[in-house]
Amino acid sequence: MLQIAPSFGRIGEENAFAVLARAGALAAQGRDIVNLGIGQPDFPTPPHIVEAGIKALRDGHHGYTPAIGLPPLREAVARDIQRRHGVEVSPDAVMIVPGGKVTMFMAILMFGEPGAEILYPDPGFPIYRSMIEFTGATPVPVPIREANGFAFSAQETLALITERTRLLIVNSPANPTGGVTPKAEIDALVTGLAGHPGVAVLSDEIYGTMTYDGQAHVSLLAYPEIRDRLIYLDGASKTYAMTGWRLGWSVWPKPLYDAARKLAVNSFSCVNAATQWAGVAALDGPQDCVAAMVAEFDRRRGLVVDGLNALPNVSCVTPRGAFYAFPNVVRTGWKAKALAAALLDEAGVAVIGGPDFGVHGEGYLRLSYANSAENITRALERIGRFLAVRRPD
Repeated sequence: MLQIAPSFGRIGEENAFAVLARAGALAAQGRDIVNLGIGQPDFPTPPHIVEAGIKALRDGHHGYTPAIGLPPLREAVARDIQRRHGVEVSPDAVMIVPGGKVTMFMAILMFGEPGAEILYPDPGFPIYRSMIEFTGATPVPVPIREANGFAFSAQETLALITERTRLLIVNSPANPTGGVTPKAEIDALVTGLAGHPGVAVLSDEIYGTMTYDGQAHVSLLAYPEIRDRLIYLDGASKTYAMTGWRLGWSVWPKPLYDAARKLAVNSFSCVNAATQWAGVAALDGPQDCVAAMVAEFDRRRGLVVDGLNALPNVSCVTPRGAFYAFPNVVRTGWKAKALAAALLDEAGVAVIGGPDFGVHGEGYLRLSYANSAENITRALERIGRFLAVRRPD
């Protein structure tokens, strides 16, 4: 009998992909399914980016690239950070990776081991906890509360740090809640971290271009006092509708960069060349495509929030970023995952149960409004009809 390492028994998964598969299977049977489960822009990759990838292939960019990424792309990332955040970053601190998850893997592998503690947002992206448990470290959830607008609390976060804490993961704008943490709270967190110099910080800013209501994104890169222990995570998937291209990037403090490079060499070798040249076109090219996509998400956000708050026994705070709503369904009487499953099987609407994002996710659903306004309206009508007649089992 084959025996794999016990650590593999601790790996979780991202249930959004399981819901996507189930929705696809039902659609293949002829069911009409509206998918508000997967966090993927419904826009195509902008044409100038696609053309840059095609041109790279035609120009013969078919071979290996440096493990840390092509110099022109690392330089483009540095320029983008300067443009968006007003922060100077050396291209030598930038690493190109095949998607944002790889930066999470690297950072958590570096600091996770038995006896260590890693703090992560809950509800939060499920891969955080999955990877922490895989390393044998103790996952310590930082509660992300509706009462706080789904922003993290600096005071609550800092109170969870112990002498065993090795890494703190923060995410704003946030998945699954759409919460955006205001600058005052981030200021307080950074000030408090001065008393914990041995704690590294992973800042997941993959949704950094998607904020609303005049709320500016605040990057932790803008705080020089923690730059020597800050790992910055970003990428092209959400901003440029490039989920399938698998292109991410990160900024590493000098003491950690070579360790990250070695992990790259030992795992994925390099990101494919054509995707990297497409990334250069994305970052250095016109940004009106990004503005147009975010404006459409903003319009849909209003549709989703108004529609959810009109449903019986459902309430939804207005998300300030990303493209997710996280409605409270406690008063429906349903457990969140049971409700999500019933909505898919009986109403033809795919959503994600809050507990798939952590223990503090019970009582909530995640809906992605990265879908057309027409489909969002159809989904809300179906949910309303379902809740009007269907009672919990």
